[in-house]
Amino acid sequence: SRRRIKRAVALRRSGQSPPTIVQSEKEPPKVAMRQEDLPFPKPVEGGWRLPPPSLLTGGKRREVTFSEDVLWANSQMLENKLRDYGVEGKVVEVKPGPVVTVYEFEPAPGVKLNRIVNLEDDLALSLSAHSVRIEAPIPGKSVVGIEIANPVRETVYLKDVVNSELFRQAPSKLTLALGKDISGNPFVVDLSRLPHLLVAGATGSGKSVSLNCMIASILLRATPDEVKFMMVDPKMLELLAYEDIPHLLLPVVTDPREAATSLRWVVGEMERRYAVMAEKGTKHIERFNQKVRAEREKGGEGEELKPLPYIIVVIDELADLMIVSRREVEESITRLAQMARAAGIHIILATQRPSVDVITGLIKVNFPARISFQVSTKVDSRTILDTTGAEHLLGTGDMLFLPPGSSRLKRVHGAYISEEEIKRLAEFWRSQGKPSYEVSILEERRPGKADEDEDYDEKYEEAVAFVMEVGQASVSLLQRRFKIGYNRAARIIERMEREGIVGPSDGVKPREVLIRK
Repeated sequence: SRRRIKRAVALRRSGQSPPTIVQSEKEPPKVAMRQEDLPFPKPVEGGWRLPPPSLLTGGKRREVTFSEDVLWANSQMLENKLRDYGVEGKVVEVKPGPVVTVYEFEPAPGVKLNRIVNLEDDLALSLSAHSVRIEAPIPGKSVVGIEIANPVRETVYLKDVVNSELFRQAPSKLTLALGKDISGNPFVVDLSRLPHLLVAGATGSGKSVSLNCMIASILLRATPDEVKFMMVDPKMLELLAYEDIPHLLLPVVTDPREAATSLRWVVGEMERRYAVMAEKGTKHIERFNQKVRAEREKGGEGEELKPLPYIIVVIDELADLMIVSRREVEESITRLAQMARAAGIHIILATQRPSVDVITGLIKVNFPARISFQVSTKVDSRTILDTTGAEHLLGTGDMLFLPPGSSRLKRVHGAYISEEEIKRLAEFWRSQGKPSYEVSILEERRPGKADEDEDYDEKYEEAVAFVMEVGQASVSLLQRRFKIGYNRAARIIERMEREGIVGPSDGVKPREVLIRK
């Protein structure tokens, strides 16, 4: 108010040192770009064209501006409110951002952090703020970060993030443009280093929009020869917009039972890739692709092989899958999360039900990188992030990102992409060619009661003779030898284990053959 500002100015004139105001360095928007200035590299093989930046139009920019007098007045009021609760100290720095403003508060000697952290709800009430979140302490500083929602929020558009230098210079094809941090700087992550991502949030929190931004980030810089998608959308709402783009391994899966079958195929593909890479003396997809390209250029053995594309499995609602095929889905997701990184397979797993019966302990422990949007309770926040805080988020894209190997949360304001922009991006890729589907995925016979009662397979005896001859057994080995699908090969191996012919699974290693000729 005008009275508070006048009082703040009077205090400043009286000699009190004001807090430092730190404005973020925002990149000026680019109005037009020449071909040589395009942020996405031109493809070198395959004949594909990458989308131009003009496909993303963004929206009307509404930048939030702050006067130093207002920020000074707010700092004084915050100090006074904390003093009312018995917490002495001063605001030493203020960082206004697009959605929240961070007040760095230096507590007086002897003040315990717990006293400050527990005041989140009280401060929100006292300051008439929509939400207050406290980070205590800020890493590397002797201050507490008090994040207060701005009266007016600035919309973060995906176009602004992907046109930033940070995104343009990122080398990975799997770079995800998530949004902007609390200071207004672009925030991106490399999915290949995460290497999987768990995303959760209540209805209307911005989860689905963020999922679309992640997919769009990859479609803007990767061709169908470089990245393939398997999309699972039981709700039939978000991912159907990408139907028939050439990046798809198969049509968008909407049946939870077919999703379970598809995930089993991905497990089989992972094992096949490890076997193929082992034959080339490599353990990682990047090194394998380098060797194949080098051999193809020389006209050697590599001519028969092609570089392996990355596979991104996107599941929009895990809860629907867990209801129908809990054991199968959990087993496949866990196995992929544990082992698929080096094979170039990554998972983005999303749910709006962050409960322990959906995000099980087994799944959570194998997804160290997680994102939580706004949730309704502290319990839900702990289920996702192992700590509270997500219940104080603002919704509509406001998120907390937990990086792998760290317990420090990063607050990010998620980017926005419109339905029209998604439609244009998908249509751009459809205009270049049809998808080449892996039809064998859904042709696989689903296991049912008949499979449990009857193990007969006409290839079984031949498969037993084969593994006894070679002295090792694996699903991928049977797939290559007998030209059969993953599910069928897996059932044969499981029967061999029950009958004592082969030993139990030992990670990616072939199973030991217990009976020889």
